[in-house]
Amino acid sequence: MSNQEWRPVTFAHCDHVKGPFYHGTKSVLKLGDELIPGFGSNFQQGRVSNNIYFTALVDTAAWGAELATALEGSDERGHIYIVEPLGSFEDDPNVTNKRFPGNPTESYRTREPLRVIGEVQDWEGHSPDVIRGMLDHLARLREQGLDVIED
Repeated sequence: MSNQEWRPVTFAHCDHVKGPFYHGTKSVLKLGDELIPGFGSNFQQGRVSNNIYFTALVDTAAWGAELATALEGSDERGHIYIVEPLGSFEDDPNVTNKRFPGNPTESYRTREPLRVIGEVQDWEGHSPDVIRGMLDHLARLREQGLDVIED
């Protein structure tokens, strides 16, 4: 979807967004598992997340999986699951209309469960240098107090 066609996704108006949807994580899950908010964030130690985040793009989910494992200090690849939202959702305000207009990463969040309905096995990750660059960028934001997550 081009940014010119972008329509805001809100809890009241999300039916026009069709999947498949993906969730990248360090966690090992199985079919039928439900992801729910209220657990520790993958991206800020000690923070409880009020939302579950997901995307319509495998590449965006790959970032979630790779950063979650890297921030944990693991060399594991992480996992990308195909998920089904069980309730309404909205654009992720952490990325929507930030560096680019609209929601080019097709990232969303929900306070309702996401059900795991499959796993993407053959996803292409980012190079170690690109991941290191992103981790360095996140560390700089944290040092500057700019690693704020709207949750």
